[in-house]
Amino acid sequence: MTGDKDPGFRIGGRPLAERLTEVLPSLAKTVLAEIVSRIPEYGLLPAEELSGDITHVIEQNLRSFIDTLRTGSTPTREELDFLRESAARRAEEGIPLDIVLTAYHIGIQVVWASLTPDARPEEVTDVLAVNALTLRYLEVVTPVVGAGYLDERQTMFDDERSARHTLLSALLDGEPAEVMAGQAGLRMPPCYLVLAVSVGAHPDEEADGVDPLVAGRRKLRRLRVELERQIRGTVLTSLTPEGGVALLPHETAACDLTARDWAWLTRVLADVTRTAGADVIAGVAAAEPSGVPAAAGLAQDVLAVAIGSGRSAGLYRLDDVLLEYQFSRPGPALDRLASRLAPLDGNEELLQTLETFLRRGGRRQTAAALHVHPNTVDYRLRRIADLTGLDPTRLEHVALVSAALAARATIGRTRS
Repeated sequence: MTGDKDPGFRIGGRPLAERLTEVLPSLAKTVLAEIVSRIPEYGLLPAEELSGDITHVIEQNLRSFIDTLRTGSTPTREELDFLRESAARRAEEGIPLDIVLTAYHIGIQVVWASLTPDARPEEVTDVLAVNALTLRYLEVVTPVVGAGYLDERQTMFDDERSARHTLLSALLDGEPAEVMAGQAGLRMPPCYLVLAVSVGAHPDEEADGVDPLVAGRRKLRRLRVELERQIRGTVLTSLTPEGGVALLPHETAACDLTARDWAWLTRVLADVTRTAGADVIAGVAAAEPSGVPAAAGLAQDVLAVAIGSGRSAGLYRLDDVLLEYQFSRPGPALDRLASRLAPLDGNEELLQTLETFLRRGGRRQTAAALHVHPNTVDYRLRRIADLTGLDPTRLEHVALVSAALAARATIGRTRS
């Protein structure tokens, strides 16, 4: 204690500190019973822990409180360190902080309930003073308990994050990861869905007067939280506000994935996009843990092709970009294909019309998208056919024109 003067509090005609000291063992049992009754999480603790560590903490807390009543002073550093260490143990056990703090308040409530029925009219002044001192005691103890708990949780979080990062690095590098997974307390799944992710800017990142770094971190946090909420098992990520890599555990082997699995993942990414508040586009490939490096490379390639070919936000597999992917491979055929549209170089109006026509699938739809008359579309398509020898309105030319556009986009990305 920081002082030794006895305030002389009396309730029921007796010195308060003396009275509580005499009943401390039974009072501790009453506090424990009340905590177990009102907080289910404590009731799930082993009986040995309840009768041992938890009871010891209750008794020590009661002694500290009684000393506060005896001296009018707040607990000593040694007493507070004990409570801090106790809170750290509760953090290790995974008991939520709000529940830990509630237990301390229940203890004080039990003490107070044991005293007030015996209070005499002439002791009202002492009762009010004890009430004020009780609040002061909680004011000192609560932050110490919270700090001890949060410090331990931060240490645990840092250790867990480090273990996850090590495991992610091992998987991406193709190193044996079973031992690292065990050290991290994780089970290796049959399959990882490997995502290469690109994240667009949130409106807040571009708003005047808003720190874009803070807005970006908030966006990233929302994205991670939603991804982990949707996925069963431990998600391994290396993400920045602009994107990165995510490994999603899946209980179905890569070779057994069905359209239903991919549809589910598409919905997950849509929810992540909505929660992040920014466009998210991802390439994905599935593999067993040993195949993660190759899957990550493929997912990155798929993502690059999807972005380069102007795809909208969403999830893309190799099957979704087969044509563009194939024509992203360098070689003489790629250059030859791109050269078929060389006569359109510099004519963005014709190129835009061609791309829109192939995407929309009709002259009227193209005209509506470009806000021009259908006759204008017809004229531009004839002009394209005259310049290139490829008529996008002829079925036998559509595949070649599409391939030439893909090759052109690939070469443009490479040169830029």
